[in-house]
Amino acid sequence: MLGSTHGTLTTNSRHARAVACGRAPGPAVQVHQRASALDDAEDLDVSGRPLHSEVPDLDRFFRPRSVALIGASDTEGRPGTGITRQLLAWAERVGARLHPVHPSRPAVFGLPCVPSVAELPEPVDLAVLLVRDPLPVIEELGRAKVKFAVVFASGFAETGDEGAAAQARLAAAARRAGLRLLGPNTNLNAFEEFRDDLEGPAIALITQSGHQGRPLYTLQELGIRLSHWAPTGNEADLESADFLSYFATRPEVGAIALYAEGLKDGRGFLLAADRAARAKVPVVAVKVGRTETGARTAASHTGKLTGADAVVDAAMRQFGVIRVNGLDELQDTAALLARARPPRAEGVVVYSISGGTGAHVADLATAAGLPMPTLSAEKQAELHQWIPGDLRVANPVDNGGHPVGDWRGPKIIDAILADPAVGVLICPITGPFPPMSDKLAQDLVDAAERTDKLVCVVWGSPVGTEDAYRTTLLGSSRVATFRTVGNCITAVRAYLGHHRFTASYRSPFDDAPRTPSPSMRKANGLLRPGQRLSEHAAKQLLRAYGIRVPREQLVTSAAAAVRAAGLVGYPVVMKASAPQLAHKTELGLVRLGLTSASQVRDTYRELTDIARYEGVELDGVLVCQMVERGVEMVVGVTHDSLFGPTVTVGIGGVLVEVLRDTAVRVPPFGEDQARAMLAELRGHALLDGVRGAPPSDVDALVEVVLRVQRMALELGDQLAELDVNPLMVLPRGQGAVALDALAICR
Repeated sequence: MLGSTHGTLTTNSRHARAVACGRAPGPAVQVHQRASALDDAEDLDVSGRPLHSEVPDLDRFFRPRSVALIGASDTEGRPGTGITRQLLAWAERVGARLHPVHPSRPAVFGLPCVPSVAELPEPVDLAVLLVRDPLPVIEELGRAKVKFAVVFASGFAETGDEGAAAQARLAAAARRAGLRLLGPNTNLNAFEEFRDDLEGPAIALITQSGHQGRPLYTLQELGIRLSHWAPTGNEADLESADFLSYFATRPEVGAIALYAEGLKDGRGFLLAADRAARAKVPVVAVKVGRTETGARTAASHTGKLTGADAVVDAAMRQFGVIRVNGLDELQDTAALLARARPPRAEGVVVYSISGGTGAHVADLATAAGLPMPTLSAEKQAELHQWIPGDLRVANPVDNGGHPVGDWRGPKIIDAILADPAVGVLICPITGPFPPMSDKLAQDLVDAAERTDKLVCVVWGSPVGTEDAYRTTLLGSSRVATFRTVGNCITAVRAYLGHHRFTASYRSPFDDAPRTPSPSMRKANGLLRPGQRLSEHAAKQLLRAYGIRVPREQLVTSAAAAVRAAGLVGYPVVMKASAPQLAHKTELGLVRLGLTSASQVRDTYRELTDIARYEGVELDGVLVCQMVERGVEMVVGVTHDSLFGPTVTVGIGGVLVEVLRDTAVRVPPFGEDQARAMLAELRGHALLDGVRGAPPSDVDALVEVVLRVQRMALELGDQLAELDVNPLMVLPRGQGAVALDALAICR
């Protein structure tokens, strides 16, 4: 079962080595200030960013032995009274001793009340604060050696700059006190009642907005187990990544469901996702901020950076986080991944009592990329023993009406599942049609008990009160039941994708560079803080990292240009060179295909005249080797507010901003991800060769992407932006050449 082989990793510092390397992490690499400095340099990559994450010991948060309730109340009508009542019931369920704290009450709901934290009768694991100003209480809790605190109060970072400053003071107080803080602006979700009569792997839930977790909490009513709920709120201290790391180590957790409005620390989140991927624990996430409106709303709600959504999407995909759009998809996908066994095969078969329904579902499944194998002639002949010969059974399988009165129904289902190419059976039941639908549901449940393959049923009735649905299907832990075809297909695609991903997963953090390369030392001498480099200087930067550039010389006279052309070899390209020239073509400062000394001499004068007219102060004119045959690509580095340096590859040339056909990754990543980036491009077929063109040297392109990634890691804190466009990818075996480059230093 999923979730049964969870591993643990070492705890490491994020900051000490960054200081030793002469650079402190930027805003996208927030340092966990509770981490202690370690001497092992391999705990940090070459950029000073952490390679391992801390797994907080949250056992005593979720299962405390003793709890202090600060601001407890039993006065009816008071907001804290309902909370006090709920926490009393929760403490009794988990076997914790609860101590009410109130300065003027002798007792609360019959329990003795102490006036202050200092007078608690025993050390406590968890303090719950129902007070308007939690700051002074946090300091008291530190003196009492309390391990965890929950702050419900709002009015912090979600309200603006003043609230953010108050939240920073609260977080600082928690650090000084040596305790872990959940909140502020959180709720009671961590203290809900979880059913203990349900079996099988559980879903662990993380939500920044408490209400958004309600649909998953109610999955328990459908027989799906939940083990934990972490409502992270504003994440002044404890954040989603902390709970993600912790849940990935819990043996009872089969899947983690996450609702995130913002990520506090990009690298921390990726390290937590990496831990889950190593442990093969699926993570399903809704991440708000796909649109500008959603991003603004999320920021106002939680006071977080949402990050560029394309980068968030790519980063999640890199580490196997399954991103879905809605809460319905979140609950259905997490439920399937938590409970389903690993697939025996990837083939999907649709089995239906209606040819029209089968064709519709097969269309949707195929469009979603699910493999729909055609059943063999032998298998079709076998099925036609029980299904009329005029019905199509190649896939989808149309039974014309599931047999009700004899043994044929189970035979059909078992025969489909026995096919070695079939790993998933999807049966859409568009509406109740007893007794046929009832018998079909029961036969599917019975078949699911006999097989180790996945059986999915879509119960399409909008009513949902039928016995076949409520009792037969929901009563089975082996059948995955959905209410919509779309959610079923989304979940099955995620299920197959997750197991495919984890089967070959190797953590990129294991192979991330720890020590500077000789290239970095060369590059440091070329960087000019706060300045844009000229094309010539930017190409020298590329050359330092082993990226091929054309033969070229920078000249400052027409005579020197002629000599350079003779050395470079005709035909040549001539370009004006200056740090401020980002788009030379638009100004007419590029000339191609020059074949004689007279053309070179005249072109030099033309380029310098145009530059003077445009007010551009040149550092010279480049005389370059002309490279004609190939596919124009773009490879670049930019900075994301959450994740730091990112690497982009796409279809390049003068139309790069029009086509916008790019893929992005967050370092570190390996060759597999570099190749996956190319596969994501709409125009990736250009690299295979079209209209008689030869296939491109994809291996050389991948090598350039990986070398640019090394630049991003080593120079990321000094290099604000790098744009290699065009990178001419030559025919297979001939390499790739950076024809132009732009670099901006931080």
